[in-house]
Amino acid sequence: MQQILSMVVVLAVSLLGVSVFTIFHLPVPWLLGPIFFVLISQFFIKKIPLYWPPVCRNLGLIIVGIAIGQSFDFDVFSGMDWLIGIMLLVNVMVLLFSAILAFGLVKMGKLSLKTALTCTVPGGLSQIVAFAEEEKDIDLAVVTYFHVIRVIAIVIGIPLLLHVHVAESGEASAFSFSSMGELILLLAAAAGSVWVGKKLKIPVPYFLSPVLFVIGLQLFSAGTPEVPGILLHFAQLMIGAYIGRLLTPEMLVLGKRVVLWGIATTVMLLLFTFGQGWMLMKMMGYALTTSILSTAAGGLDQMSLLASAIGADVTVVTIFQMFRILFIFLVVLPLLKAACHYIDRKNEGKV
Repeated sequence: MQQILSMVVVLAVSLLGVSVFTIFHLPVPWLLGPIFFVLISQFFIKKIPLYWPPVCRNLGLIIVGIAIGQSFDFDVFSGMDWLIGIMLLVNVMVLLFSAILAFGLVKMGKLSLKTALTCTVPGGLSQIVAFAEEEKDIDLAVVTYFHVIRVIAIVIGIPLLLHVHVAESGEASAFSFSSMGELILLLAAAAGSVWVGKKLKIPVPYFLSPVLFVIGLQLFSAGTPEVPGILLHFAQLMIGAYIGRLLTPEMLVLGKRVVLWGIATTVMLLLFTFGQGWMLMKMMGYALTTSILSTAAGGLDQMSLLASAIGADVTVVTIFQMFRILFIFLVVLPLLKAACHYIDRKNEGKV
C-alpha cells in the first residue's frame, strides 16, 4: 500500500512537471518535466519516500523502442564505411579525454586512481556500476554519483541548451480503437523480444531488442501499427520519472569536494562532446541536434528517445550510440579491467 501511494505521488509530480514545461514551452515536456520535478521533489517531500518501479521504466523503453524501430532509415548504411571510421575516432577521443579527467580527479579530487578512472570512463550507468561492484578498492557510492549526475545533466542539459535549434517532431499517429488489437499484439511481441535479447545478452535489452525486432519486421515488409502519440508521451513520462529518481538526496552527503567535482567533470565532458558534435556537423552535414546527440556520452535509450522527441535523425543517433555501446564492451571495459589489475599489482609491489 505504501509503494502504491508513493507511485501515485511520483505520477502526480510528473504530471505537474509536464504541465509546467508545456505552459512555458520548454522542450520535451513529457520527458524533461518528470525528470526535473521528481528530482527536485525528493528534497522537499520527506514524509512519503518516492518510489517508481523499474518495470514502469522498462515498459516505457519497449514502447519507445518500437517507435524508434519504425522510424529507422536504411539509407544511412550506404555511407557506413565512412561512419565506422568517424565513430571510432569520436569514441577514442572521448576515452582519452576521460583519462585526463581521471588523473585530474586523483590530483585535485583526492580520489584513488581506480575510483577516478571508473568515475570518468564513458560507459553506461548500469555497466559501470556493475563493474565497480565487482572490483575491490573502488568507492561504489562515488562512482554511482558521478555517472548518475552525468546521465541527468546530459538528458536535461542537451535539449535546454539546444532549445533554439530544436524543431519538435511531427505529431505521432492518433489513438484508434480499430488498430488497438494490432498494437497490443505488437507490444506483446516486442516484450517477448526482450526475453530473447536477455538470452543473447544484448545491451539495454528492454530498448534495443524491440528496436531490432521492429527493424526485422520492416526488412520482411511486415507492416506494424504506429504508436499513438499519447502512448509515446506516457512512455516518456515513465522513463523520465525513473531517471529523476536516480539522484537521491543521500548521494549529496558524499562530501562537498566529491559533489562539486562530479558536477565539474560532467560539465567538462558535456562541453567536449558538444565540440565533437560541432565537428561532426561540419564534416557530415548533419543537423546540430543530430550531431550533439550522436556524440553525447549518454545512454543509447535516452539519446535515441531525445532524438525522436526533438526531431533529430533517429537512425544516425541510434547507430552512433549503438557503436558506442559496442566500443564500451569490446574496448573500454577490458582496458579498465586491465588498468585496475595493473594498479592492484603495483600497490602490492608486484610491478
